[in-house]
Amino acid sequence: MSLLSIEGLDLAIHGVPILKRVSLAVAPGRILGVIGESGSGKSMTAFSVMRLLPRGADLSGRILFAGQDLAQAGEAQMGRVRGAGIGMVFQEPMTALNPLQTIGAQVAETLRLHDGLSARTAAARARAVLDRVGLPEPEFPLGRYPHELSGGQRQRVVIAMAIARRPRLLIADEPTTALDVTTQAQILALIRRLVDEDGMGAIFITHDLGVVANVADSVAIMRRGAVVEAGPTAQVFAEMRHPYTRALFAAATHQPARRPHAAPEPLLQVQDVVRSYPGRGGGLLARRGAAKRAVDGVSFTLHRGESLGLVGESGCGKSTLTRAILGLEPVQGGRIALAGQAVDAHRPVPRALRAKVQVVFQDPYGSFNPRHRVSRLVTEPFHLLDQPPAGIARAHAVAEALEAVGLRAGDADKYIHEFSGGQRQRIAIARALIIRPELIVLDEAVSALDVQVRAQILDLLADLTDTYDLSYLFISHDLHVVRRITDRVLVMRAGRIVEQGATERVFQAPEHPYTRALLAAAPDLTKAG
Repeated sequence: MSLLSIEGLDLAIHGVPILKRVSLAVAPGRILGVIGESGSGKSMTAFSVMRLLPRGADLSGRILFAGQDLAQAGEAQMGRVRGAGIGMVFQEPMTALNPLQTIGAQVAETLRLHDGLSARTAAARARAVLDRVGLPEPEFPLGRYPHELSGGQRQRVVIAMAIARRPRLLIADEPTTALDVTTQAQILALIRRLVDEDGMGAIFITHDLGVVANVADSVAIMRRGAVVEAGPTAQVFAEMRHPYTRALFAAATHQPARRPHAAPEPLLQVQDVVRSYPGRGGGLLARRGAAKRAVDGVSFTLHRGESLGLVGESGCGKSTLTRAILGLEPVQGGRIALAGQAVDAHRPVPRALRAKVQVVFQDPYGSFNPRHRVSRLVTEPFHLLDQPPAGIARAHAVAEALEAVGLRAGDADKYIHEFSGGQRQRIAIARALIIRPELIVLDEAVSALDVQVRAQILDLLADLTDTYDLSYLFISHDLHVVRRITDRVLVMRAGRIVEQGATERVFQAPEHPYTRALLAAAPDLTKAG
């Protein structure tokens, strides 16, 4: 028997078709995985169920839940359904939480407003719910604020808010996209446990086929607003009847064609680097605690033409180490050298040395100023050159950089909002490429991209290595991506490199228990069903 049944759902916004005859069903105690790329209609299907649609939305079809047709429900009726009947977990926990309110107040707020509980009773219920999602006292008191928690802990708070009123259906929209593999595994296990214990149904929306293969009982593949294939997870992944399903699977397992690099020649040398931060004190006059070593005696060498992976959980020191390599943060010990020149943030880093390394960030929209055209955005690194090109030479450099990443020269006149996520990341790579650096640092550069777009970007990076003699430091929590794009890999934990070596050797025969734990936590597409 279905808990939720969507039948022939159509949605248009200001006359533009968004959903086309969508039909889905979720049973109690079961998880439905909804897969598709950006723009496929996954989230709009969820928003249609919750009736959180923009002005100009025209909805038809049936959304049957607990004997009600939500497609015909008014706002008052939906107010009674949201929270008590259907809970929702959003993708980005930091934007879903109020940074000015404590986590206890935010969980209790729903109970006070909708169930009329007293402040004391709501706080007690909030404490019980936070305990249930793995945030127990005394480590996570109700008075903590969101900024004091990690990404995975914030997501647990959002889940606590969604299940506080014991809903019968939980909708989770990309709840693990930005999380490292072990935290992701914990969140998936938590959702699975809550579904099993409470007998509620769940819709798990994602673009990650590996995640769905490991958590969902059934799956629906969406493309351009329609469901193109659906059924039990194991059956869908085994048969892959629709060409789009096969294309997604091929992209998820895509291996870029890469040539072996030449004889080792050191480009980046990191020797015994230490970076510490003062410990936190207990008050204004209290002594500071012991210093925290974010980077603890790290040593490695990145060679010319090499792609080196750096993996580890959030808080392991990857970002701190990266800032030190870029000369943005001083170190208390050790030495960093790029192309034989010391990188020392205690004194100004020469522009010529800074020009040898560029960065591609995780968020291809947030790393650009939306008020400027692409031509200006791409040429930002020119300030590092003694004689930056001007006039026709400048326009030619922009066109060459854009065409090198698969875009058109005419795209220089557009604004960044006119591009898709994958195109924005290509522009970010063009910006890094335009002054011909020797090293590009890729900080989670493909983690937020759809599988087919990700495969295209990985192919692009492999091609650029040969064309421009580039080296990469590839920082990622996605172990499958690291395996496909790197020659060697470093595994970082608590500020230290606990294992390093040739990528295939580390993946096939990991020596350190932490490396084995990371690999065990990574979603496996072969485990469908």
